[in-house]
Amino acid sequence: MAPFTTMTTTAMATGTDPALILHQWLSPAFPVGAFAWSHGLEWEVHAGRVTDADSFADWLDTVLRHGSGRNDAILLAASWRARGRALDDLADLAEALAPSAERREETLSQGRAFAATASALHGLDLPQAAYPVVLGQAAGQLDLPLPLTLRLFLQAFAANLTSAAIRLVPLGQTEGQRVLALASPAIERLAREAEPGDAETIGGAVPLIDLASMRHERQGTRLFRS
Repeated sequence: MAPFTTMTTTAMATGTDPALILHQWLSPAFPVGAFAWSHGLEWEVHAGRVTDADSFADWLDTVLRHGSGRNDAILLAASWRARGRALDDLADLAEALAPSAERREETLSQGRAFAATASALHGLDLPQAAYPVVLGQAAGQLDLPLPLTLRLFLQAFAANLTSAAIRLVPLGQTEGQRVLALASPAIERLAREAEPGDAETIGGAVPLIDLASMRHERQGTRLFRS
């Protein structure tokens, strides 16, 4: 049997359960540094708008359904299919959608980190772009199932924010997991809606969350980079 380090992309794609590849990519152990970013939540806690499990659940639902959760899922689906100039256009769009310097760095730094590790593991040719664009392109090159990729991506996104809330609000572990479980129906619905990858449907209205990401840049004591 060939050593793991010499396995080809085709062997990885056909010889390994796609769910295992995706769970590895989206695990907290995969070195993208997601734990360092709160998506503006740290400011929301500082400002007194997120104070308990209920207010965090409302905030998380808003980010998922009306903010970058939905938009990033659509970008991922579009990038799963895209090649050439179309992929470049999606990379430009993803960067333009970041409302603040911290949010821009959040998505670009995770994209760079993911591209470096996934390319080394699977021999992929990945762009230097925002995280959902790079993740979608990697999943497309390995022909991983798009519906599963979308569900696990959104679940990981929500789980990372829940982890941040557990530390910041603070929430108990059980409270945090209860909020995450309540987000499951929205995650499933968003994954289905994003699957066509129609970039024309990207949009949202989360001005307070966008402002929080901008105000966080000048916050004094901070645990997170956004």
